[in-house]
Formats: sequence, structure tokens, C-alpha cells
Amino acid sequence: MRTRADLPPESLGRRVFRLPPDDREVLWLYLLTRAGLWVTAYCARWLFPADPDTHQAGSVFAPFQQWDWYHYLHIARDGYFPDGAGPWLSHWDNREAFFPGFPLLLRAVHVVVPNWTAAGLLISFVTGGVAVMALARIARLHLPGADAGRRTVLFFLLSPCAVFLAVGYTEALFLALALPAWLAAQRRNWPLAATLTALATAVRISGLFLAAAIAVHFLLAARRHWRALPWLALPALPTALYAWYLHAHTGDWLAWKHAQERGWFRDFHAPWDAWSHTWTGAFGRTQTTGYAFMFQAELLALLAGLLLLALLLKQRRWPEATYIGLTLWALGTSYWYMSIPRATLLWWPLWIILAAWSLHRPRIKTVYLCLAAPLSTVFALTFLTGRWAS
Repeated sequence: MRTRADLPPESLGRRVFRLPPDDREVLWLYLLTRAGLWVTAYCARWLFPADPDTHQAGSVFAPFQQWDWYHYLHIARDGYFPDGAGPWLSHWDNREAFFPGFPLLLRAVHVVVPNWTAAGLLISFVTGGVAVMALARIARLHLPGADAGRRTVLFFLLSPCAVFLAVGYTEALFLALALPAWLAAQRRNWPLAATLTALATAVRISGLFLAAAIAVHFLLAARRHWRALPWLALPALPTALYAWYLHAHTGDWLAWKHAQERGWFRDFHAPWDAWSHTWTGAFGRTQTTGYAFMFQAELLALLAGLLLLALLLKQRRWPEATYIGLTLWALGTSYWYMSIPRATLLWWPLWIILAAWSLHRPRIKTVYLCLAAPLSTVFALTFLTGRWAS
């Protein structure tokens, strides 16, 4: 019998780097959906140009240069406070509201990829592939059958806001760190889980919610490795360092939070007030139809999050409930709801639960695909044509 040591070096290399069949199926699905979004972006720049009388489509990267992308670009290219500019100026863009993880990586990739937009798209493409493989592996821990991981990823990739995984935003990078962190926690590898969560926290404040969930998971573990307990404090370090950096430049320890309040009305309000303000924006005829539709999507996403939280509590999945509950509290206590549909991409228990339901009731998959396909197209075109409202 031939042993591993008897294999030639080139054969051994192929075996080491060859992905398992399940992961290859997930990546194939990921590539197909990316191709679909790229085709949509190509068509959008021809069918919906900024100037309807133009005879030439915009740049191939133009559909991806929207909204928050410019904040990340300006931070990566110019820094947070270029030439002494800052929140003391009247027309300041409040860029300190965005955490430094993605801009730092964007600046590093730009050294190799000269085009800024292409660098951002490359980051999202690679990290998105990592994220879907990690999601599939988490799903296989909870669901029976060989199809569990692929089914979960299908629900995830066809979600209405999946377009944000393909653009130069933070969702793909955050998930590429957060999902492997959660997988490491499931395997009781607390140092690795804490390290990956710390990196995720440098990308989005949501990393702190993940850290809280992992801490709950640690406390509920049958065998607690108390020597690993100090590792659980590591995710707070990036936030502390960023707060120190902002204080050194602005004198304000919470400059990132105050920037969100100035630019996006993310100051604290009672949950019922936030609901009322969003309801008025959705149905009170105070907004244009595009913005009203987005507010309606915000309300629907919040209701989906509350239902998800109730299911997790009923199933006694306390760590996941902690993560979802903290996320809903943060998003549901602003002046009005903003970016909750985008946040659903980060709710990995949602996609696993949907996949579990579809295994018991096959019609759920059909209904979901029939509803998600048109919504995904609408949301993608809304973003890629620059008409996204939140």
C-alpha cells in the first residue's frame, strides 16, 4: 500500500491544495452568481446612464463606484484627516464613521492593482469566496445531508442585498473573518476565534457583537479552557486603538459615533420612535417613491430580524441570539432604520434556518427563489445605477 510519504512531490501538492468536493460545489455556485452580477452591471451602464442622451456607456467600473465606496476610497487614498481637514469643517464628509480595516487592505492591494475600484472588487471577490465556504461548513454542523452547505449558500447568494458582496464594501471582508471565527469557536479554538474576531472588529463595529456571542459560547461550552479566557478580550483592541487614534486628531474618543450621528442620523432614539419615523418615511408620502420603497424594505428587514431572534431564543441558541439581538438593538434605535437589509447578509443563522426549513418543506425553496430573484434584480439595479437610498 502506498503511503503519503511515497507520493511524488507534485502529487502531494495537488492533494494538499485540492478543495473537497463540497467546497468546490459551493465555489462553483459562487462564481455563477458573480458572473450574473457582472452581467447585470454591464447592462446597467448601457441601459441606465447618468445622462440619458449620451451615446457612450460609462467606464466598466462605473456601476461599482457608488455611495459608501467613495468614503473607503478617500480614506485609503488620502487618510482620515488630509491636510488638516476634519469634522470642524462645515462640509466634512464624516469619513471617520468608517472603520479602518477595509481601507487599509484596499491601500495594500492598490500597490499591486493600480486601479482603486478594481482593487476593491478583487478584495470582495476573494473574501466572498472564503465567506461562502465558511458558511457552508457552519451549515454542515447544524443540518443533515450532503446538500446542506450548498443549499444554505444558495439562499445566501440569492438574497436581495447580495449585490453588496460583489462591490467594494465591507460585507464580504467582514464575513470572511467572522464566519471562520465562528467556525473556530465551534471547534473550541478560542485563540484563533478571538484573533479573527479582532480583525473583523477592525472592519465593522459588528465585530464587537460577534465577540459577545463568542464569549457566551465560551461560557456555555461543556469544557471551558479557562487559560484561553484572556483571548476573549482581544476583539476590543482594534476599537480601542481606533478610538485612541481619533482622539489624538479630534479630541473626541467617540468621534466615529458622532460622525454617524451627523451624517446618517444614527443618534439614539427609543425603538418605537425609530419605528414611527421609518413608517412615516415608508408610507407617509414624505419621501420620493425610491426612498419610500427603501424605508419599506427597512421595516420588512427589521421584522425578519425580530422573527429570527425569536426562533433562536426558542431553540435556546443563546450565542447566535446574542449576536442578532445586539445587531437589532444597534440598528433599531437610530432616528430611523438604515441599512438593515444590508445587515441581513451578516446574519448567518438566518440562511441556515431557511435551508433547514426547505429541507423539511421543499416548497419553501421554490417560494424563496421565486421571490428572491426579482428582488435581487431590483436591488442590484438600484445600487448599480446609483439610486440606492440607504
